[in-house]
Amino acid sequence: MQNNKAILALSDGKVFEGISFGAPGETSGEVVFNTSITGYPEILTDPSYQGQIVMMTYPMIGNYGICEKDYESFRPYLGGFVVKEYSPYPSNWRSEMSLDAFLKSKGIQGIQGIDTRALTRHIRDFGEQQAIISTVDLNHERAVAKAKTFPGLIGTDLVKEVTCQKAYEWEEEEFVFPAQNGEALRYQEQSRQKGEKVFHVVVYDCGVKHNILRKLKSRNCKVTVVPADMNSQELLSLNPDGIVVSNGPGDPAAVPYMVNNMKGVMGKKPIFGICFGFQILALALGYKTYKLKFGHHGGNQPVMDLRTKKVDITSQNHCFAVDGTSLKEGQSKNFGKVEITHCNLNDKSVEGLECMDVPVLAVQFHPEASCGPHDSGYLFDRFIEMMD
Repeated sequence: MQNNKAILALSDGKVFEGISFGAPGETSGEVVFNTSITGYPEILTDPSYQGQIVMMTYPMIGNYGICEKDYESFRPYLGGFVVKEYSPYPSNWRSEMSLDAFLKSKGIQGIQGIDTRALTRHIRDFGEQQAIISTVDLNHERAVAKAKTFPGLIGTDLVKEVTCQKAYEWEEEEFVFPAQNGEALRYQEQSRQKGEKVFHVVVYDCGVKHNILRKLKSRNCKVTVVPADMNSQELLSLNPDGIVVSNGPGDPAAVPYMVNNMKGVMGKKPIFGICFGFQILALALGYKTYKLKFGHHGGNQPVMDLRTKKVDITSQNHCFAVDGTSLKEGQSKNFGKVEITHCNLNDKSVEGLECMDVPVLAVQFHPEASCGPHDSGYLFDRFIEMMD
C-alpha cells in the first residue's frame, strides 16, 4: 500500500499528496469534513453525501471494520473518502470486512496519509469546494484544472440520483443487542396489548437513511417509502396517517417538484421533516435557503430548543440552511403562523420549525442518528402524537 500514491486537489489550487486505499482511479466532488469519532460505516452509506468527498477529522479510521447492519442505505453514494490514517486490521466481533475491502468492492477512491488538520482549517477558512482524488494522474496542475470543472452543489438536483424508483414497504425494526433483546420484545408486546394504533406513515425518499425507517417501524408504524417525484394527489390516495420528508443531498431550491408536493399535502396530513426535508418544508412555507460556508457534518452539534432552553447534542449533515429572517413576521401566506423552535449554538442557524395552524414539525438535525447522540430521538414520539 505504501507504493500506491494518490493526490487530493482542490479547485483553489491547494494539493495534498497521500497514499491510496480502496479502489484505484479518479473521482470528483465537493470536499467536506465530518467531525464524528465513530460511525464511518453509516457516513459511507448516507445518501446525503451524493456529490461529495468526505474527510474525517478523527485521526484513525477503520479500526472496527464494516458491518452490513450499520448501513444507512442499499449502497454508498459519496464520491471519495479522506482520512489521516487508515487502520487495516479491524478488531470487532461484528466486523464483516475491512474498510479498504469495502471501498474496493464499491469502487470508491480513498486517500490516507494527508494532514487532515490542515485540510480542515483550509475548508474553514476558504469554504467547501470542488476537489479531485486521483491515483492515475498525479500532475498537480491537471488535477486542479479538473476540480474546477466540477459543477458544485448549488442549483443541482441530486435527489433524482438517490431516490427510489418505485414505492416499497419497509419491514426492518431497529437492531437491538442481545443483552437488551428481551426487554425490547416485552415493550413491543405491551404496546400491542394496550391497543396502540398502527399508523400508516408514507416517507418521501429524498435519500432516506434506513434508521429513520427503522425508528418508525419500531414504533408500530406501517411504513411505505415513495419516490420524491410522486405527486401529492397520488400520495394522498395511499391514505397515510402521516408523512415524513426525509434527508437528502444538495440544494433544496433545485428540487421545486418536492416543494410543490409539500404545498399539496400540508394541512391535510401531519408532516415531519428531517434535514433536507426540513429545508423543503421551509421553502414551501415561504422561507429562503442559502449555502453555508462550511456545512454541519458530525455528531456533536449543540442545538437549543428555544421554548424550553434545553440543549441537545445532535448529529447533522447538511451544506444548506434556512434563512430565518426571510419569512415576514413568521407568517406563511397559505399555512398560517410559523414558529422557529430550535437554533444551532455554534452559528445561530435555524434548526427547527413548527406550524401553529397546520400539523407540521421539522428539524435540521438527525433524530434517528445511529452513529451520533440519541438526545433528540423523542421527536419521533412527537410525530406519533401528532398523528394520534
